[in-house]
Amino acid sequence: QVYVVFSEELKCWCRALVESVWCQADGYQLGCFLVDYAKYCSVASKSIRVLAAAFAKIPHRAKKCRLHCTKPLTLHIDYCENTAKIGPAKRWDTAAIQHFRKLLE
Repeated sequence: QVYVVFSEELKCWCRALVESVWCQADGYQLGCFLVDYAKYCSVASKSIRVLAAAFAKIPHRAKKCRLHCTKPLTLHIDYCENTAKIGPAKRWDTAAIQHFRKLLE
């Protein structure tokens, strides 16, 4: 379900999918995907509202997607044999994600 959250970074109300919720000392935090900006953000639970039905019908400007047949790789270092090989990884590392985002910009 899509909600409306206030993004401190964008300084406006945005449509968002709530992906996670966690408790902090001052209340609950929500991990959200902004469907019109393709950004992830966290917001306080006091900054979430129910989306009006008329706005729910507007198509999202951003969609979650994956690169077809592209798997993450990482550098495996063997200190005993003093070798390094590129091999499959379970997740993309931070440097690869940042490099890809720079390429998109």
